Amino acid sequence: MKDKVTLERLQSTDQGTFGRIYFGHNWLYTGELPWRDNSPNISCIPTGDYQVVWNWSPAFKRNMYLVTGVGGRSGIRIHPANLMGDTQKGFRSHLYGCIALGEKIGWLDKQKAILVSRPAVRKFERYLGEQPFILEIKDV
Repeated sequence: MKDKVTLERLQSTDQGTFGRIYFGHNWLYTGELPWRDNSPNISCIPTGDYQVVWNWSPAFKRNMYLVTGVGGRSGIRIHPANLMGDTQKGFRSHLYGCIALGEKIGWLDKQKAILVSRPAVRKFERYLGEQPFILEIKDV
């Protein structure tokens, strides 16, 4: 198993929860939904330590990382996405509780966004080599 991977949440607004993920000597930006009491499809997951495994995603039709052990939740993936706003407050979102990675934070159509996401996810997956790991999520 690889070293622990740490996700530090830095800011959460109705436009999304933004932070950084650290793995080895590398880091990338993260985007998640705003905190909505761990409600499925509209909230980021609680802080804590989670086992992450590499397995088949029927929705994405490829192998990818799956965050396991989230109470009352399932299907939490680490994948490319740009927008992660609260849709009930008029923002757009590409997420339903998953974690997006990106090389930059910026703006898309006047909404805060994660950018250069696909290359970031490829870098993350390459580094971790499809091996399971522990993901520590914490608020900073």
